[in-house]
Amino acid sequence: MPAIPISELIPVLQIAVGPVILISGVGLLLLTLTNRLGRAVDRSRQLRQELREVPEEDRHRLSPQVQILFRRARLLRLSIIMAGLSVLLVAILIIVVFLTVLMKLEVGMAITLLFIGCMASLIVSLIAFIRDVQLSLQALKLELEI
Repeated sequence: MPAIPISELIPVLQIAVGPVILISGVGLLLLTLTNRLGRAVDRSRQLRQELREVPEEDRHRLSPQVQILFRRARLLRLSIIMAGLSVLLVAILIIVVFLTVLMKLEVGMAITLLFIGCMASLIVSLIAFIRDVQLSLQALKLELEI
């Protein structure tokens, strides 16, 4: 393979900076999501213990909270998967950009589809995250009513 002049490589590096920043941002989102999932799982375990200790007639108060926590955990799982997919697509996008320059290929459509897939995954992740926040407030309302 012939050497690529630095003058051709610098614009590629400049183009790759944007997606690399996206990886960093989504990484912070993933950190937040995994922390929220851990809290939901911990709270579920705590409620399960409380359900064992309360009398049968009082269990109906805690049951809706457990259901909300399960729904939240499922939403958070979806959000984490989609955010992870977004990062994966960005990483593939960066590789494709570099290979395009190195091998002098015309794969604009592939690059476009990878970027659209990345953004679509991120959008789904954020929608699930917003829904989780709404459900957490619903659970708090239930707990405060008790």
